[in-house]
Amino acid sequence: MELDVVELSRLQFAMTAMYHFLFVPLTLGLSVLVAIMETVYVMTGRPIWRQMTKFWGMLFGINFAIGVATGITMEFQFGMNWSYFSHYVGDIFGAPLALEGLMAFFLEATFVGLFFFGWDRLSRVAHLVVTWLVALGSNFSALWILIANGWMQNPVGATFNPDTMRMEMTSFAEVIFNTVAQAKFVHTVSAGYVTASVFVLGVSAWYLLKGRHVALARRSITVAASFGLAAALSVVVLGDESGYSTSHTQKMKLAAMEGMWDTHPAPAPFTLVGIPDVDARATHYAVEVPWVMGLIGTRSLTREIPGINDLVDEAETRIASGILAYDALMTIREERDATPAEVRAAFEANFGNLGYAFLLMRYLDDPRDATPGQIAAAAVDTIPGVLPLFWAFRIMVGLGFGFIGVMLYFFWRSSFRGQEYPRWSLWLAVAIIPAPWIAAELGWFVAEYGRQPWTVDGVLPTALSVSHLSVQDLLITLAGFVTFYTVLFVVEMALMLKYIRKGPFQDVAETEAWEARHEHRLRTHDGQGPFAPQGNPRPSETPAE
Repeated sequence: MELDVVELSRLQFAMTAMYHFLFVPLTLGLSVLVAIMETVYVMTGRPIWRQMTKFWGMLFGINFAIGVATGITMEFQFGMNWSYFSHYVGDIFGAPLALEGLMAFFLEATFVGLFFFGWDRLSRVAHLVVTWLVALGSNFSALWILIANGWMQNPVGATFNPDTMRMEMTSFAEVIFNTVAQAKFVHTVSAGYVTASVFVLGVSAWYLLKGRHVALARRSITVAASFGLAAALSVVVLGDESGYSTSHTQKMKLAAMEGMWDTHPAPAPFTLVGIPDVDARATHYAVEVPWVMGLIGTRSLTREIPGINDLVDEAETRIASGILAYDALMTIREERDATPAEVRAAFEANFGNLGYAFLLMRYLDDPRDATPGQIAAAAVDTIPGVLPLFWAFRIMVGLGFGFIGVMLYFFWRSSFRGQEYPRWSLWLAVAIIPAPWIAAELGWFVAEYGRQPWTVDGVLPTALSVSHLSVQDLLITLAGFVTFYTVLFVVEMALMLKYIRKGPFQDVAETEAWEARHEHRLRTHDGQGPFAPQGNPRPSETPAE
C-alpha cells in the first residue's frame, strides 16, 4: 500500500489513540475499586483495608500519570494532523472536550493529590469523599470524551451552514443525550471495570501462588470477583444496546461486522464464524444462529437488517443527491445574498447527503463532473474492511463471555468455598491479565475502523479531514511518537512491576492500635458475642500479614 498523507495521519492517530487506551480502562476501574476498598475501611476500621486502598491506589496513580501524558498528545493532534476536521466541526466537537477539561480533568487532577497526600491530614470520612471524587472525575472524563466520539459516529444536534462552510451546533442537549454516545459510555466504562477487576484478580492470585500478602490477596480477589462479575455481565447487556443503536445509525458498520452481504428475511441470523470474501461479496463456511442478529439489531421479528450490497446501492443514490447539494452550495458561495430562492431550496432538500458528494473528491476535484463509474466506485468506498471487522468483533465478544466465566468461578470460590482456590485457577487468573486490554483495543478498532471512510459519519470523509502536511513531516513525527511512547511504556511497566513485587506497605502503628481496640472489645464481651474469636485464625489472618 502506497503511503500518503491520509494513511499516515490515520496510522499516527490510531497508534496514539490505542496506546493511550491502554491506560484509560485500568484508570476507570481501579478508581472505583479503590473507593470501594476505602469505604470498607471507613466502615470497619480494619487496617488491612487501608493497606489495600493505599496499595492499589499507588498502582492507580502510576497508571493515571502515564495516561494523562499520552492523552494530552492526542488532543494536540486534532490541530496538527486534522486541521480541516477541526475547522469543519470544531464548534460541536470542541465543546465536550472543553467540558472534559473544565469539569472532569480538573476535578480528577485536584483530588488525586489529596488522595495521596491527605491520609494524615484529613479525617477518614473526608478522605473517603476525596477518593470517590477521584473516581467520579475519572468517569466524568470518559463521559465527555465519549460524547465527542459518539457525535462523530452519529452527528445529531448540528447542521451545515452554507454561508460559513462549517457545521454549527443547533442543540447541545441532543449532542449530550445522543443515543450512540450514551451507549458507548456505559459499555466502555463497564469494560474498564472488567479490566481493573481482572488486573486485581491476577496480581492477587500471583501473591497467593507466592504465599505473600495472603490476607490482602484474599480480600482483593473477593472484591474483584464480585465487582468484576457485575461489570462483565453489564458489558454484554450494554453491548447489546450498542448493537441496537448501530443498526439505526451505522448500518454499513453493522453489516460489515456480520459479513452480511445480502439482506436476509427478518429476523436475520447471527454468524458465529465464517470467512468473508470481499471479491466474491460472500461469507464462506458461515455458521449461523437463526434470528439472533435480528433480535439484537432490531428487537423485533419483522424488521430487516440491510446487507452490504443494498447499502452500496443506497450510497449511490445518496451520492447523486449530494451532487445536487454540492451544485447548489457552489452557487450560494458565488451569489451570496443574491442566491435565488430555488437554489436555497434545492440545497435544503439535499444537504443531508452533501458528505456523500465529498467522497468523489478522491477521484476528481469537482463532484459535479463525476461519471457513473466514479459514483459507483465512491459508493463501494463506503464499505469498511469486512474481514478484520468480522473477526475483531468475534474475538472481542468471545473474550467478554470468557470474563463472565472467570469472574463467576472466583465469585463462587470466594463466597461458598472459604476463599480457597486451586493452583490452576490462580495461574489462569495471572495468565489472563492481558486479555481485557486485548478486548478493549479490539472494541475501539471495531468502533473506529468500522466508521471508515468517514471522520464524521455521513458528513465528512476522512480523506478531506487531514492537514496540509508532507509525508516526510508525518514520518518524522510518527517516529518521534513511537520513540516517546516506547519510553513511557517501559517506565510504566518498570514502575508497576516494581511496586507489585514490593507489595503493600503496612502501617504498623495503626495495625497495633486497631489490635489493641479489638482486644479491648473482646475482653469487654468476655469472649462472647459477635466479637468473640471463632476458632484458630487462618495463617493468612495472623498479625504478620
